[in-house]
Amino acid sequence: MWCVAKLDEEYIDRMEDVLALYEKPLSEEEPVVCIDEKPVMLHRDTRARLAVRPGRLARRDYEYKRCGTANVFCGAEPKAGRHFLKPTPDRAAAEFAEYLLKMVARYPDARTIHLVMDNPNTHGRKSLTDCYGEKLGGLLWKRFTVHYTPKHGSWLNQAEIEVSLLSRLCLGQRSIPDLPYCAAKFAPAACVSTATAQPLIGVSRANRRDGNSTTHSRRHGTRAYY
Repeated sequence: MWCVAKLDEEYIDRMEDVLALYEKPLSEEEPVVCIDEKPVMLHRDTRARLAVRPGRLARRDYEYKRCGTANVFCGAEPKAGRHFLKPTPDRAAAEFAEYLLKMVARYPDARTIHLVMDNPNTHGRKSLTDCYGEKLGGLLWKRFTVHYTPKHGSWLNQAEIEVSLLSRLCLGQRSIPDLPYCAAKFAPAACVSTATAQPLIGVSRANRRDGNSTTHSRRHGTRAYY
């Protein structure tokens, strides 16, 4: 696989773990949620845009003013069509902990929440215990069964699809000057159609032993942001 830095035992074990998870049927008791982050550049137009009118397209000037950066946590329960978008000032540990707290609140009756994510140092138990204390933070972390994607294997995370759609359909050519505007624009993105979503198909251990480790995916269902 061209995108794999080193196809070692750890990589294959994590890959097979994530792919096997995607093959599980939809379960209210054990939902599968994938999360990732998307950095967003904040900028504002320096000149007012010219609105569309008969015989002329809308026009905008190429010049803009930079206003810093922000972050958007992008999460999805692919088989259920549930989505979790949360703009934050950054991707610090405290923001990650608050995001997981709200996710736990969305699944009060789940036995465990299977969480698929990549490997930055904020994606761990310590972020929750630092933010909420050892007792509460530890209890919150126990609500999750964590499945880390392999290093250099974040393409296995279905949240990457949400990040791609956010970039192409929600960001586009919009000027986003600040965090409140960002939150207001992204709020409708939770209205998504995923009725025909399909899971990834995983590599078998038999193929791995034969030295033919391959992976592919079915086409995912339509997701349209409104």
